[in-house]
Amino acid sequence: MTRGKVNLAYISNDSARRTTFRKRKSGLIKKTTEITKLCEIEACAIMFSPYDPEPVVWPSQLRAQHTISRYRRMSLPEQTKKMVDQEGFTRQMLEKTMEKVTQKRKENQHNQMTQVMYQCLYGGGFENLTIGDLNNTSGLISQKLREIERFLQRRHH
Repeated sequence: MTRGKVNLAYISNDSARRTTFRKRKSGLIKKTTEITKLCEIEACAIMFSPYDPEPVVWPSQLRAQHTISRYRRMSLPEQTKKMVDQEGFTRQMLEKTMEKVTQKRKENQHNQMTQVMYQCLYGGGFENLTIGDLNNTSGLISQKLREIERFLQRRHH
């Protein structure tokens, strides 16, 4: 059974916040353990909280120090090549969204032209179509005819 969507907002009730922290902390440690085993990578987790007198360090303080030292020995370009700030992250998300919008527009236009093509085939008129619609429909009909020709050629061979 999956959980519902979690509202990511500060939990004002101290007891509920503490309980959530405890559960999420163990979940984060479990996920870190899983990714290191499944992908054979080196990872560590360090968590500071007002609920623990000492920071929680996974897998151990020595292994965490080793992982951090290894990271620090990397050149600055290697350390930062996959890092993004909030602005960069937002820009990436906007670009991806714009690509999806463009793709959906193309799909919608194709579907509309397909619908127009079928309306024309079943006796609908061309009167209400713009020159652009007629050109797009003509291109779509040509494409469909080529697909039919290729299909027929494959069946005859």
